[in-house]
Amino acid sequence: MNFPGFFKGLNRTMAGLAMAGMLAVAPQAALAQEGLTQDDLVAPAPEQTPASALEGVDPAEAADVADPEAVSAGSDAYTPMAPTEGKGMPIPGAWDVQSQFSPTGEYANGLHVGLIWVMIAISLFVLALMVYVVVRFRKGANPVPSKTSHNTTIEVIWTVVPALILLGIAIPSITLIAKQYETPPKDAITVKAIGYQWYWGYAYPDNGDFEIVSNMLDDAEARERGEPYQLAVDNRMVLPVGVPIRLQTTAADVIHSFAVPSLWFKLDAVPGRLNEKMLTINEPGVYYGQCSELCGARHGYMPIAIEALPLDQFNAWVRAQGGTVAGEEEAGIEADPSLPAVQEPESAEPSAPGAGAPPVEDVTT
Repeated sequence: MNFPGFFKGLNRTMAGLAMAGMLAVAPQAALAQEGLTQDDLVAPAPEQTPASALEGVDPAEAADVADPEAVSAGSDAYTPMAPTEGKGMPIPGAWDVQSQFSPTGEYANGLHVGLIWVMIAISLFVLALMVYVVVRFRKGANPVPSKTSHNTTIEVIWTVVPALILLGIAIPSITLIAKQYETPPKDAITVKAIGYQWYWGYAYPDNGDFEIVSNMLDDAEARERGEPYQLAVDNRMVLPVGVPIRLQTTAADVIHSFAVPSLWFKLDAVPGRLNEKMLTINEPGVYYGQCSELCGARHGYMPIAIEALPLDQFNAWVRAQGGTVAGEEEAGIEADPSLPAVQEPESAEPSAPGAGAPPVEDVTT
């Protein structure tokens, strides 16, 4: 018999039994030290209070509770808006850019359409010239070909006219660039989009500096909500309509890009840098976008959903998040901390792609 191996195994067995005994006795010892019994660990059923019972109830589902009046005040301050089919989202089989719902987007779309007509006119003109040359100067019609090699008038025309066309295109193009980078006014509402691997965070520094974390919904949840798959999110970025917004972008890890085609908005989110552009949304609606910078393995799981609300509804949403509205502090109006948040500060989707805590700095390096 291998006595050293036998005693080593016996020693491990006894150590394991001792550890199990300590784990079994420790809770009872802790209870005895506190003067408690095992029954004290089972909390009695609390009286059902409306605020606590409905703390996590989605406002959209609040009507399903047994006592509708039990919903705490303010929980109906915001109900997620249903998207409009074909508005603010891609359309199957579409061949043009998305309809635009911002002043800059409308201007850019007008320029886009105008350039298409310019291209059509030039193409038809060149086609007509080619047909004329083929017919007029074919061998049957010109047995003796012309030896003309230069024509000053024609050369001046085909140099000056294209230059004038390019000049005409350059003026609205430069205007569009200037519009896209106009400085937001001082009273613009600041909202910050923060790119993480792989989800978005939306901070509202002018409204109490709270942050909303946004993750993509799975297929079943998106269809249940009537939203497009791979574009629907659990928590949307909520913005006011008709108000200049100072939309800032940054990132916590790698370069991302915040892009919403129907609002003609695209701005890179770079770690350690704060980029900003002005955004004004013309009308209420839900507008979808995606991260447009290849940022890693789950780049395709970073959709963007912006919900544009009238200003009073936006202010109600801010209050429901525990935030503040400009001017209300001076008037003595404060957010009620007892109101249930209408959007979760963290993702409600435990298995959502990219879900998790934001990256933290490694202090060991």
